[in-house]
Amino acid sequence: MRTYEVFLKREGKDEFRHAGSLDAATPELALVLARENYARRAEGRLMWVVDRADILTADESFLAPNVDRPHRHNDGALVAARRRAQRESS
Repeated sequence: MRTYEVFLKREGKDEFRHAGSLDAATPELALVLARENYARRAEGRLMWVVDRADILTADESFLAPNVDRPHRHNDGALVAARRRAQRESS
């Protein structure tokens, strides 16, 4: 038995979302089980069924170079504070 991850996508521009996991003996059986377990009520228009062994994972050390980049997460607080200070000084 192999473990498969099931992803569903609704209509339009919605992204694929993880629906769940299942165990199946063959890929074809995994598709049938995924349809019967996760798409019985038309929860999605498209479905991906992926063998868990084929999923690539990245650990913390691989992602570490991107952790220390606060400029990529600007919430506007610094800009607002600077503008507020400019208004108050003039």
